[in-house]
Amino acid sequence: MTAPRTAPDGVPARHAVPSLAFTVTDARPERFAAVPTLRFELGIARTGGGPVRSISLTASVRIDVTRRRYDDRTRRALAELFGAPERWGTTLRPLAWTRTTVVVPPFTDTTTVALTVPCPCDAELAVTKYLYAVRDGEVPLDFLFNGTVFFQAPDGGLRTAQISWAEDACYRLPAGLWHDLIDRYFAGSPWLRLSRETYERLDAYRARRVLTTWDDTIGSLLDQADGPIPELSRTLEGS
Repeated sequence: MTAPRTAPDGVPARHAVPSLAFTVTDARPERFAAVPTLRFELGIARTGGGPVRSISLTASVRIDVTRRRYDDRTRRALAELFGAPERWGTTLRPLAWTRTTVVVPPFTDTTTVALTVPCPCDAELAVTKYLYAVRDGEVPLDFLFNGTVFFQAPDGGLRTAQISWAEDACYRLPAGLWHDLIDRYFAGSPWLRLSRETYERLDAYRARRVLTTWDDTIGSLLDQADGPIPELSRTLEGS
C-alpha cells in the first residue's frame, strides 16, 4: 500500500484544507420567481487539499463599469452617475449590486450551484440607472467570494477554514437579458418611488385634470414644463 500523498505542511492530502477555484458559467432568468431574478451557474473546482464536506458561501456581485466601452447615447444617460465623460478617468468606480449566500453540498472534485440575484427595479438606485442606460453589449460583472469551508480532519472530526475575499470570478452578462427580464415583469413600465406628500399632490392634480392614468398625469406635467407656462408652479402649490 502506498503512502498517502501529503500537502506541503506534511498533512495527508485527503485531510488538508481544500483549495477552491470559482467560475461563473451561465446566466438565465429564474423561473417562477416573485420578483425579477437572475440565476447564475457557479462552478466550483477543488484544486488542492481534501474533499469538501460543505461550504457556506457568500458572493458579492458588483459591476466593473470600466471594462466596457460606451456610445454617446449611453454616456449622456450615465452622466448623472459619473459626471461628464471627460471626467470618467477619475469618476468611474465599480457599482455594488448585491450580496447573496448559498450552501454548497459535499463534493470531491467539482460541483455546480446556483446563485440567485434579485434584479433591482427602483429607479433611484445607481445599479438600476446603470442597467437601464446600458441597452446593448455586455455588462461586466465581478463575483467576490467569502465564507466557510468544512472538511474532515485527520482525527475524523469536522474542521473549518475561511475563504478569502481574494477568491473571485468574472462574467459578462448580456445587457438585453436584464432588460427582457424587467420588461417581462413590468411590461416596459419602470418603477418610481414617491413620498406620500408628493403622491397626494400628484393625485390631486390628476383628479382636477380628469386624467385617467399616471402616465397621462406625468406626461401632462412634462408637457407644461417643456413649454413657457408659468402657472405650473402655482398649480402644484395649490394642490
